[in-house]
Amino acid sequence: MSSVVCKFLHTRMRVSDLDETVEFYQNVFGLEVTKRHESPRGSKLVFLSVPNSDEEIELTYFPGSGPVVVQEDLMHLAFEVESMSVFQTHVESLGLSLSDGPTSSSSGSTFAFVDAPDGYEIEIIERPKN
Repeated sequence: MSSVVCKFLHTRMRVSDLDETVEFYQNVFGLEVTKRHESPRGSKLVFLSVPNSDEEIELTYFPGSGPVVVQEDLMHLAFEVESMSVFQTHVESLGLSLSDGPTSSSSGSTFAFVDAPDGYEIEIIERPKN
């Protein structure tokens, strides 16, 4: 059977403050805005490109939905970094901190977490060098 799905395109996350969240992803992860627009129902949308990936992150702000409440440990995004120590130094230079880790795994990877605005959790992974 051939695949029904052709390609994974994006992940959508609703946020309380669109500008703050876009700035966070740009400053912390170096993501770039590829598109901004407003939907017919009034949602403000921003798409962010992820380096070395075709997938994007869609951030959505819809005032009529009320504040965003993210359930702890419900979902997370994960990004690979070349060096956890370089990433940690970068995050701290922005006045932020890791919310958990760094921790070494049995596979040889090192992982940590940083919290985005609204409490979305983002995993950072440094894979072992071969």
